[in-house]
Amino acid sequence: MRRLLVLLAVLWVCDGVKFGQLCSSNPSNSRRTSDRWGQGQYGAGRGTRLHQGLDIKCRDGAAVYAPFDVTLNGRLTVYTDPNKAAINEGINLSGEGLCFKLFYVRPDRTSGTVKKGQRIGTMLPMQSVYPGITSHVHVQMCDRMIDPTQYF
Repeated sequence: MRRLLVLLAVLWVCDGVKFGQLCSSNPSNSRRTSDRWGQGQYGAGRGTRLHQGLDIKCRDGAAVYAPFDVTLNGRLTVYTDPNKAAINEGINLSGEGLCFKLFYVRPDRTSGTVKKGQRIGTMLPMQSVYPGITSHVHVQMCDRMIDPTQYF
C-alpha cells in the first residue's frame, strides 16, 4: 500500500512534465518502433524479461541534450558484457520531480546542474554493437516500474 501511495504522489507531482528535445538528430523525440533487434516501447519483450524503458531515436555521434533543467547524478554502466563496451555508458539524472537514466550516452560531465537544451553528452555507436538497429537513447525511470512514455 505504501508503495502505491508513493507512486501516486510521484505521478501527481510530475503531472504535465514533458521531455524537451533529447537528441540533436531528432527534434521531435520520435520513438524507436520495430527493427531486427526488437521494439523500443516500454514493456516490449526481451527474451525472458521486459524492456524497462523507452527508446528515443538518435543517430550515432549526435549531441544529447538536457530535456529540462537537470541535476547530473553520476555515470552508469549499462552492461557487464565486454562485447558491448562501445556502448556501455550512460548517466543518472533528476529534474522536474523525476529521477531517470539515459543509456548509450557518453556524458560530457557527471555532476552539477545543466539547463534545458544544453548538451550533456554524445550518443554512442550502437551500430558497432547492434548492426541494423535503430540507434537510440534508452530512457529509463530510476525505479524501472514507471513507464516514461507519459513524459514524451
